[in-house]
Amino acid sequence: MDQHHPRKRFGQNFLHDAFVLAHMVETISPRENDHVIEIGPGKGALTELLLPHCAHLTGVEIDRDLVKLLKEKFAHVQNLTLLEQDALTFQLPASFPSYRVVGNLPYNISTPLLFHLFAQIEHVQDFHFLLQKEVVERLAASPGNKTYGRLSVMTQYFCQVEPCFEVPPTAFYPMPSVYSAFVRLTPVKQPIPVKNFERFKHLVTSAFTKRRKTLTNALKSFVTPEALRTLDIDPMLRPENLTVEQFIAISHLDA
Repeated sequence: MDQHHPRKRFGQNFLHDAFVLAHMVETISPRENDHVIEIGPGKGALTELLLPHCAHLTGVEIDRDLVKLLKEKFAHVQNLTLLEQDALTFQLPASFPSYRVVGNLPYNISTPLLFHLFAQIEHVQDFHFLLQKEVVERLAASPGNKTYGRLSVMTQYFCQVEPCFEVPPTAFYPMPSVYSAFVRLTPVKQPIPVKNFERFKHLVTSAFTKRRKTLTNALKSFVTPEALRTLDIDPMLRPENLTVEQFIAISHLDA
């Protein structure tokens, strides 16, 4: 297994710290009837610890050499399926109504991958991801925080965000230049209804493209200052001051 050289184009940083791996499994708390999807199993360090505790695990790995190594390592394991596939195109199987999705996500695709998985959230019980610490801070940020932005709003529309613990660079090979963090994302049971989701998404994206401008200027193609006042929203605020609920309310104006 150690003959595999990490590939930069896949953003490979293999987690090898036994304490961190054990802490991840404890946090995930897999149960015997769980069907787990692991994004990017790599060399199988987390996979190996999860397999004895779940009904079935599906590993989605883009690196064909790693898929080969994983198949050799787990040749006699019955409750494992390995797929050689890009996680950005992966669709959750229809075999089961609910999955637990875990993974050490590559930094270079973490945001688009999160949005790809959110689009399938009706099939997910929860997510547990190891991400760049800065990304986790953005996921969990509150209005008014300098890290609060598009990723915060869209993630919090879909999920409750619970940062769990930090992971130092020394836990990986090769060592990344930044800290990581483990986070739990639990789908919101009853999300606020959105009349036009594409409009809502476009509104949020446009707002944070001009995050230093006032709402009057940042959202002038969507809404007038007078309309904002009908929602008790000050047009002189900046996008980073709005809650998820306020973005939804604005998206409903003239929708």
